[in-house]
Amino acid sequence: MIEKLAALAEKYDALTQQVGDPEIIANQSQWQKLVKARADLEDVVLAYRQYLDVKEEIAGAEQIINDKSDPDLVELAKMDIEENQKRLAELERQLKVLLLPKDPNDEKNVILEIRAGTGGEEAALFANDLYKMYSRYAEKHRWHMEIMNANFTDIGGLKEIVLLIEGKGVYSRLKFESGVHRVQRVPATESSGRIHTSAATVAVLPEAEEVEVDISPNDIRIDLFCATGPGGQCVNTTQSAVRITHIPTGIVVSCQDEKSQIKNKAKGMRVLRARVMEKMQEEAAASEASARKSQVGSGDRSERIRTYNFPERRVTDHRIGLTLHKLEWILEGELDEIIDPLITSDQAQRLKEE
Repeated sequence: MIEKLAALAEKYDALTQQVGDPEIIANQSQWQKLVKARADLEDVVLAYRQYLDVKEEIAGAEQIINDKSDPDLVELAKMDIEENQKRLAELERQLKVLLLPKDPNDEKNVILEIRAGTGGEEAALFANDLYKMYSRYAEKHRWHMEIMNANFTDIGGLKEIVLLIEGKGVYSRLKFESGVHRVQRVPATESSGRIHTSAATVAVLPEAEEVEVDISPNDIRIDLFCATGPGGQCVNTTQSAVRITHIPTGIVVSCQDEKSQIKNKAKGMRVLRARVMEKMQEEAAASEASARKSQVGSGDRSERIRTYNFPERRVTDHRIGLTLHKLEWILEGELDEIIDPLITSDQAQRLKEE
């Protein structure tokens, strides 16, 4: 591990020199690639240099102990060694995590889809609650969120919504949200006060670039229709809404959020590329018998991952056995208290497999 870290530190220093070279700065395309490569190495190199500093401090303290010149200094040196050995162990753990293979999708934007599941209108209302929760979370992280397609019910529920979320590390933070989210509460329409259980499904797809998924115009069929609002009423008289069918896979994408047919088609193609890439990756993973299934879930949207219990103000993530009695807080977008432990659990599992 140390040899690998030393090589990365050497590469980091070389990149630092290159990004300051006026000739390279003049070539913005090349310069931006080098800046990104340097930024990718920064965390691991800084941690490695802290590791070396701590080792040097331990060696200095050991020298004082070996000299045995001053009993008071020897005692202080022993205390320093004990404290620095703890820091060294934590830095070693941190470095192992930083050296784990990166998920190539982590820095990508995401297509996030929420759909009402079992539970009728109550499930649609819960789907809308999830939409608001992710909207607030995106706002806290200063990510840009755009509605690609939405289908609301008459009383403010959501049958489905498709969102594009853009920003730094979006997929790395949201990728464990895929699956079935379950709610337990008394619906507003329930007169007897009985608790109902409903569900909504969430899918988080990394946005695919055109170069990653090449979709031939011959492989798609485009149908135009009038955009509809709650209850199915027509909200405009022009056929601006777009339905795109990918013939080889049968994947269908609809987009009606824009008044422009051209804009709806462009949005629909972004969603289609993400879904086609997801299907390709699922097929590739299925063909590998040794494909890893993470401790925190496979990302399968049929897997129940979390329960939101309103009477007990409780949120439970079933994959890692985490329970928080902070329901209102979570629904306000304070999701890091769940997402951080999920990331830590995934890292621990991958370290075991190394």
